[in-house]
Amino acid sequence: MANSELLRFLSETDTNIFLFFNGIHSPFWDYFMTSFTGKVIWVPMYATILYILLKNFHWKAVLCYVVAIALTITFADQVCSSLIRPVVARMRPANLENPIADMVHIVNGYRGGSYGFPSCHAANSFGLALYVICTFHKRWLSLFILAWAVLNCYTRIYLGVHYPGDLLVGGIIGGFGGWM
Repeated sequence: MANSELLRFLSETDTNIFLFFNGIHSPFWDYFMTSFTGKVIWVPMYATILYILLKNFHWKAVLCYVVAIALTITFADQVCSSLIRPVVARMRPANLENPIADMVHIVNGYRGGSYGFPSCHAANSFGLALYVICTFHKRWLSLFILAWAVLNCYTRIYLGVHYPGDLLVGGIIGGFGGWM
């Protein structure tokens, strides 16, 4: 299979998976997914992590952990948004210039920015998740943070702003940052 055929096949597969999962919607899930993907959802997550850190470590160690988390998310976010997105310039599914835009379920008129590859939500979520998993080695915490990251990513498909491939690559970049 030639490179162009492989890219076309991957793009078509990505679009078909996206349309399937984006097509599953209801008013309740519209509200839930919009709420879960917003910036406010990160506040209780960070507060919980900070509480766990403060309860278990000296403040100097907590400061180091907080700086490491900030660096992880900054790395993931900037690699995706500043380095890769401008070069790849892949339109979001909901972008009005995208040929599939009319087939995309949009919630509250939100279409995201112009480009979506790779997903910063996925990079940030999986960066934080992998950092927490690699640092604390607690099964319950690992399962929780991983489920949170996956759900956070799914909201992006549900809302029509990312293809699964955007999320996969964003998750890999973020996971690498969290692991580092």
